[in-house]
Amino acid sequence: MTTATPADAAVPTHPLAMITGPEIRAASAAVKADARFPEGGLLAHVRLHEPTKAALAAWAPGDPVARAVEVLVVPPGRLHVVEVVVTVPGGAITQWELHEDERPALLFTESMHAIGAVREHPDWQAAMRRRGIDDFDRVQIDPWPAGSFDSPHEAGRRISRCISYLRDSHTDNGYAHPIEGVIAFHDGTSNEVLEVVDHGVVPVPTESGSYLPDDQPSLRTDLKPLEIVQPEGPSFTVDGNLVTWGRWALRVTFDPYEGLVLHQVTYHDGDRSRPVLHRASVTEMVVPYGDPGPMHGWKNAFDAGEWGLGRMANSLKLGCDCLGEIHYFDAELATEQGDPYTVEHAICMHEEDYGILWKHNDLHGGTNEVRRSRRLVVSFIATVGNYEYGFYWYLYLDGNIQLEVKLTGIVSPMAVAPGEVPEFANMIAPGLAAPHHQHLFSARLDFDVDGAPNSVYEVEAEVIPPGPDNPWKNAFRPRVTRLDTELSAQRDMNAATSRTWRIVNEQARNRLGNPVAYKLIPTMSTPTMLADPDSSVGRRAGFARHNLWVTPFAADERRAAGEYPNQSAGGDGLPRWTAADRSIVDTDIVVWYTFGVTHFVRPEDWPVMPVEYTGFLLSPYGFFDRNPTLDLPPSSSGACHT
Repeated sequence: MTTATPADAAVPTHPLAMITGPEIRAASAAVKADARFPEGGLLAHVRLHEPTKAALAAWAPGDPVARAVEVLVVPPGRLHVVEVVVTVPGGAITQWELHEDERPALLFTESMHAIGAVREHPDWQAAMRRRGIDDFDRVQIDPWPAGSFDSPHEAGRRISRCISYLRDSHTDNGYAHPIEGVIAFHDGTSNEVLEVVDHGVVPVPTESGSYLPDDQPSLRTDLKPLEIVQPEGPSFTVDGNLVTWGRWALRVTFDPYEGLVLHQVTYHDGDRSRPVLHRASVTEMVVPYGDPGPMHGWKNAFDAGEWGLGRMANSLKLGCDCLGEIHYFDAELATEQGDPYTVEHAICMHEEDYGILWKHNDLHGGTNEVRRSRRLVVSFIATVGNYEYGFYWYLYLDGNIQLEVKLTGIVSPMAVAPGEVPEFANMIAPGLAAPHHQHLFSARLDFDVDGAPNSVYEVEAEVIPPGPDNPWKNAFRPRVTRLDTELSAQRDMNAATSRTWRIVNEQARNRLGNPVAYKLIPTMSTPTMLADPDSSVGRRAGFARHNLWVTPFAADERRAAGEYPNQSAGGDGLPRWTAADRSIVDTDIVVWYTFGVTHFVRPEDWPVMPVEYTGFLLSPYGFFDRNPTLDLPPSSSGACHT
């Protein structure tokens, strides 16, 4: 069984309801009707202007629902953007703010123009002919964010760098046939090809990289069907975008840059509703490449800020992307002309069995008690060019919250001349290599652990030196350090000391008299950026220098690399905000966590990459007085308890 919540099923009944098509249409019309709107202007985004925390706290069911929409206007041929806020449905404009020398995320309109302009350019066609390619329609052209490298093309322009691949057929995997050496610079503001650079001819790899079933020698026949059924239906309920499951309640929303966003994550403990997170999302991610050559050294895509994870969301399919008793949420987005469109099934939600939750076989008393774990899964998948990223938020019965990111898709390859052994890439097929690179994500976690204020403590294992207090030379204990200011809270994980961080509410105590807390646990690969801090990508993705950052809440501090990372000089976002070294003790705090993978590509990652995992865990620490799942009933199978 599947059900779905349409994006604009009804008039919003809550300030955090997902934005609707009529709201997008009304806000776009109001902006375009304003005398200040430039002829030919594009709308980089139309998204919900989220209400303030104070407004949310003051609102009660049955109150009027005030709504506002953010619209980002991009004037043609000019290097600035205009941030507009519009009330809906009335259309009153409450903010019209010009930001000079700022570039929005790459616009789809300009990217399509880039593909056409490059394909028709005589210098690019000449470069193709030097490689024996005359049928230009067979060439796949990928516009990339250009970065910031003091190129004369960058000044005063919105540009992209375009690279090319050869496709043997319409459904061929073009990434198997990179056309090495050719880069075209395109000016999005004037739709002009500024330069075509040819770094030299390298033979185009010819081996097929097809992963389609019809192109495989044979398909397996040894796996039997696996079905997940819940005869009585799922345990969650959905009211608009409000989800309740077990003791949990949360609101599910969608953003063109962040994609899936969780709001007001609350645990119902007896007669109390206990907040844990006000808002949680992935605000930015960067993919820096480690090959220093001219063809690939400039690659460092910001897939949230330069493309938009939400804009790249898939429509998820039952039995393929999601399995079981599914509830889907549609998402409403806007074209660059301001027209609403629906991404059907953008968010998938279901339950999963997760093995044993707790168990004890009492050999003395003759009892054997087992409870099974279960989790609620809320997910979406974005395709950003060659890569797919799946973002999976898990809520568990015992109060744990987990984010898992699944990386798959196709690596961005390079052609290699015969006999060449690349130093900064690994061979994955004849004549084909994949540069070393990283995928670094920044999660923004606006904590409200039993409400505000909160503080953050770093906890790690401390080994006691041998001596009178440690005669067996085996003693260790936790060392707990409060992080008092933003600069002191720039921290990195340390597996050797089992380093974690506790988000603590000093004003709320458990029955033992200790403050309640949640702890942030690095659970998987947790690298920081390998590029030098003074490199172009190091300056622009300063958030990736450390795993942990903590800031006092500020409504305008939303994205880890700043609002406009495209072609930025760097320094914005977390490095700039935390330079003030504000206090983070007993206040409304936001925790920013950097995690990801360092990818030395292997042959098994070609032609399509099996999922690689990364993420983190949030776990209650003294938030409950005891195991909160003792009230779970035994499994219905009597055999479990004999």
